[in-house]
Amino acid sequence: MSPRLASSAPATLVQLDASAGPPAYRQICDSLREAIVAGRLAPGSHIPGTRVLASDLGVSRNTVNGALALLRAEGYVVARPRTGTFVNERLPDAGLRAGRPGRGAPGPRPRRERPRPAPAPRPSARSAALARLPLSAGRSLVQPARPFQTGVPALDAFPWALWARLFGSRARRAGADLSGYGPVAGHLPLRQAIAAYVAAARGARCTADQIVVTAGAQQGLDLVARVLVDPDDVVWLEDPGYPSARGAFTAAGARIVPVALDADGLQRAAAPVGRTPRAVYVTPSRQYPTGITMSAARRLELLRWAAAGRVWIVEDDYDSEFRYASRPLPCLQGLDDAGRVIYVGTFSKTVFPGLRLGYVIVPEDLVDAFGEARAVSDRQPPGIEQAVLADFIVLGHFARHVRRMRALYEERRDALLAAAREALGERVAFGDTAAGMLALAWLPPGVSDRDVSRRLLAAGVEAPPLSSYAIRPLRRGGLLLGYAGYPPEALRAGIRRLAAALPG
Repeated sequence: MSPRLASSAPATLVQLDASAGPPAYRQICDSLREAIVAGRLAPGSHIPGTRVLASDLGVSRNTVNGALALLRAEGYVVARPRTGTFVNERLPDAGLRAGRPGRGAPGPRPRRERPRPAPAPRPSARSAALARLPLSAGRSLVQPARPFQTGVPALDAFPWALWARLFGSRARRAGADLSGYGPVAGHLPLRQAIAAYVAAARGARCTADQIVVTAGAQQGLDLVARVLVDPDDVVWLEDPGYPSARGAFTAAGARIVPVALDADGLQRAAAPVGRTPRAVYVTPSRQYPTGITMSAARRLELLRWAAAGRVWIVEDDYDSEFRYASRPLPCLQGLDDAGRVIYVGTFSKTVFPGLRLGYVIVPEDLVDAFGEARAVSDRQPPGIEQAVLADFIVLGHFARHVRRMRALYEERRDALLAAAREALGERVAFGDTAAGMLALAWLPPGVSDRDVSRRLLAAGVEAPPLSSYAIRPLRRGGLLLGYAGYPPEALRAGIRRLAAALPG
């Protein structure tokens, strides 16, 4: 009779072989002991009752009782009245974890030699390419966040009580439209609220039918890449730029071409001569991570070129709400008369990252294609969360929250810059800090930003190096200092540690 594996854990850890010499209770005992010794059953794990184990293993309860009685006698499991049987928190011998049985305890029964399996098939070449990308760009994303992690909003200032009331109200009256399957493009009231918001705040031109709700901006970029790009298509990316956008297009099999920046944004004229790209990815409102704002002339020139050359423009508008010195320029999508721009937005920066809701505004000709791609991704975002966010926007809470955060982030930016002037003097130079949630600190020439970033990490501060965002070598290193999510005292402490980490 061939060995028989049971159907559920920990019965799945038990092998019974009728042709073996030891009786069934001994085989059960040996198998469970071996699982405990190997750590597959952790200390404190619950052992199912004898009725369940007997049913799963196809043996009598007396057989299971005999096995558990042996394990209790040896000290591997303990019985707790009215609770059940558990793996002992303290095993009989510490050496058991290394597979050495304790004194007087029978060791695991020898196993028959099994043929060594052939090596597992290798992952795809595309998977290997993704593994080489610095998708986190030096960020560990630990919780709680610590300065100067980027992309962290002021969670301490979010109106959680208000959000809880809205959520509770929606949860109490959720019907089939929220708890069942919904439209693949997302909850219609949310799409209508987004369309009204981007028209007023960003100058976008769209209807609710052109909006696809996503699980954050990253899923939006993944959808864009899968819909627009065929393997080996050329895609231009800003350099330095957003690593996760590079990851999305790499995953789609694109051939990535880095394009340099100047004071006006992406330099189309500086792109390598070669094949016309299928798509160009840009962050024109505030280039990530340098903070450059693409000029109006450069925007119009890019749109004219894309329309003439049948090129898609992917506009990532990740934190345009937070501009302190002036109103932001209208988004590219609102200036586009040829239907070449796909706009990607997110609520991770304006609401909170754990919400995992974003959106894509697509040209009318692509609505069906994006809907089909969304359907094979994860079908739809959570219904209640979409409805709560729609309420948050329509009732005016979102606009008020953004205004409060804009004022708060400006205060925190000022605190960061003041601390830097006091502790660093002219040792670092800052890029454009008129907007956004982070500041780019240029290091002295010849100083390795990766080395300084590593020293800061050892001191409990995270400041990702600019070189992690670049495809080609940079002439000068820098550090990204996220400030939006941290009170002034934490920012000042982080700057003092940065001063100590700089050479000289």
